[in-house]
Amino acid sequence: MPSSTATLSRITVLSGGVGGARFVQGLLHGLRSGAVPGGSADTEVTVVANTADDWWIHGLKVCPDLDTVMYTLGDGIDVDRGWGRRDETWSAKTELEAYGVEPTWFGLGDRDIATHLVRTQMLEAGFTLSQVTEALCRRWQPGVTLLPMSDDRVETHIAIADPDSSSGRSVIHFQEYWVRLRAAVPAETVLVVGQDAATPAPGVLEAIADTDLLVLPPSNPVVSVGTILGVPGIRDAVRATAAPVVGLSPIVGGSHVHGMAAQMLASIGVEVSAAAVGAHYGSRDSGGVLDGWLVDTRDADQLPRLEEAGVRARAVPLMMSDLDATAAMAAAAVALVTGGAA
Repeated sequence: MPSSTATLSRITVLSGGVGGARFVQGLLHGLRSGAVPGGSADTEVTVVANTADDWWIHGLKVCPDLDTVMYTLGDGIDVDRGWGRRDETWSAKTELEAYGVEPTWFGLGDRDIATHLVRTQMLEAGFTLSQVTEALCRRWQPGVTLLPMSDDRVETHIAIADPDSSSGRSVIHFQEYWVRLRAAVPAETVLVVGQDAATPAPGVLEAIADTDLLVLPPSNPVVSVGTILGVPGIRDAVRATAAPVVGLSPIVGGSHVHGMAAQMLASIGVEVSAAAVGAHYGSRDSGGVLDGWLVDTRDADQLPRLEEAGVRARAVPLMMSDLDATAAMAAAAVALVTGGAA
């Protein structure tokens, strides 16, 4: 691991949507303010975003996590919702509903549609998702290099109990589970279609290998960070990188702060606790991916469990209440694995 005087020239983050985007926003704030030890405003940050939430709707390719990171860092996000565009209008959604076009439970805002139109047109013209993302970021200037985890089509589906089905269960797209059902029914199985045949997008493996620090932010460990790590080659790259790898728990006080981590963890048989998620990722010394793991102060009693699992851990406040609080989280993560002062 680097010493406490090491300079962080490059940081790579494996991110989901809302939680990952807000963490990176705070990380950038901390780098610019000098709050992150070893970092500076010149530190290059690369974000590898989950694309297994992607889907096609009304003929448009929608990439929720890529767009949430891009809009958040580009100052275009609707802060109250945590996703979509600020000052959005919904005329197209209303007209589609008037025509009876399904699905009516998923709506695209008028401003947001422009992004999906550009993406879809470029994809149909033969550009890769990586190239499209780079082009979209020229407008938004997020201050990071934003990479999809893969240019290949990967989609998460969820198996749920369905008494009306002959098999007793149905398999639905992740977006239907999250948006229509609001994750209110148990997820029996998480199926990531296309993942086994996918390859990391250009630049992803290099960003992991050449970084000075790799961060797993408080994103969903199953359907965000988990799907990124599941792309063949990425987990091996994380285990092989010379950089320290640090994660921040998305579970605080026995539940998720945002999203559906609790439901997803239950689907894979992992206890909903900060210690269990850290053990799920595992220590690199024993075949996992972590060198350090931060839990919230209210979960400090779980530190001995993590140490027993071989995961170096520390308890600090983990609520991203504002940019300074999030920057302090990033600083504590760096300090845990570099020995620097937070």
